[in-house]
Amino acid sequence: MSVELHHTVSGPQDAPPLVLGGSLGTTQDMWRPQMEALSTNFRVIRIDHRGHGRSPVPEGPYSLADMGQDVLALLDRLGIERAHYVGLSIGGMVGQWLAINAPERIDRLVLLATSPYMGPARNWRDRAAQVREKGTVALADAVVERWFTPAFTEERPEEVAALREQIVATSDEGYAGCCGAIEHHDTREELHRIVAPTLVVSGADDPSTPPEGNGSILAERIPGARYVVLDEAAHLLSWQRADRVNTLITEHLTATDRYAAGMRVRRAVLGEAHVNRAEQRKTAFTEPFQDLITRYAWGEIWTRPGLDRRTRSCMVLTALVAKGHWGELAMHVRAALRNGLAPDEIGEVFLQAAVYCGVPAANKAFAVAQEVFDEQG
Repeated sequence: MSVELHHTVSGPQDAPPLVLGGSLGTTQDMWRPQMEALSTNFRVIRIDHRGHGRSPVPEGPYSLADMGQDVLALLDRLGIERAHYVGLSIGGMVGQWLAINAPERIDRLVLLATSPYMGPARNWRDRAAQVREKGTVALADAVVERWFTPAFTEERPEEVAALREQIVATSDEGYAGCCGAIEHHDTREELHRIVAPTLVVSGADDPSTPPEGNGSILAERIPGARYVVLDEAAHLLSWQRADRVNTLITEHLTATDRYAAGMRVRRAVLGEAHVNRAEQRKTAFTEPFQDLITRYAWGEIWTRPGLDRRTRSCMVLTALVAKGHWGELAMHVRAALRNGLAPDEIGEVFLQAAVYCGVPAANKAFAVAQEVFDEQG
């Protein structure tokens, strides 16, 4: 019987839904490094697995079917027919179950630091018994040690300590119940049934799910799967290598929908009214060019998570001043305001441009921007 998962939704309501399922012993907060990057392009739904965080803690042991049904029930409550799914560790095992048993509900799949089989089963029975007897605190240090490389732990001890506290705060029964799910997890003979386009990512230094025999098997047996092994990454690679993981996820989830993704960003940055006017003026002659800029400028570049939209606006304003593209400048001053830049910050961009692009160009830029500010009050 499914439980009502605690979850948090962020991002545009009309964007493609994306469910994030985390590692054993974590809450939805483990996805904090992903939120800004992913919430610009997706309706992100972070979940606490059963037995974790603020989700219910039924008596264990659980099964992967139980945990998968929890996700399906959540999608039903939210009125979502299909969603992307990204899962790490046990979250990735839930993702495998969903893609195998409910393929009509999963659009694209990302499996991070996970495995099709985590045997021997006795290890997980012993871990569940240890937690029930001594609590999650008894294994917190050993678990978090496998989450990060020694160098990362030494460099960012406060972050590691905060994540350790997520383990300690996890319900003993919830943690042990999920160990029961992992104990019986084995999808090795079913992976060929996955039809969702799949990205598999392993950490080169992951002692929990090393690439060989874990991610490598997933990539070999899931039809058409792409496989990436990240250097300097242990088990919680979504935190340690967040920038690279964010880029890989975004590229994979938008790979076949560049136009739609680009149009969403274009409308968000330039405004509905501007884009609607451009679409109304589109002719058979100009349509190929409009399609090009929507797919590649907006769908390929502006959707990338490596830079935020404020930074991209600063770069665009500078480039337009440098090349003297005055017809585009007013539009991108409005876009910069929409992306959160204050008029004084736009002025700072143009002051710097005066040094590197020339005073006459900056003088023209200030005049154009002032017109926009006056127009907008």
